[in-house]
Amino acid sequence: MKVHADRDRCIGAGLCALNAPSVFDQDDAGLVVVLNDSPSDAEAADARKLAEDICPSKAILISDG
Repeated sequence: MKVHADRDRCIGAGLCALNAPSVFDQDDAGLVVVLNDSPSDAEAADARKLAEDICPSKAILISDG
C-alpha cells in the first residue's frame, strides 16, 4: 500500500492527523503532510478509512502498489 495526499485538494480539516497521526500531520498552513507513505498493516487500515470515509475533501489517495 502507498499513501499519497493531494495537497491542492486538502482543505485543512485535520481529520487525517487526528485519526492516523503516525501516517499524517499538518504543516503550518494546516495542509496534510504524509509522514509515512508505506504504513504497516495496522496503520494502513486507518489510512484506508480516511481515504474512503473520513477526509471531507477526499485528498487522501491510496494505491495498492
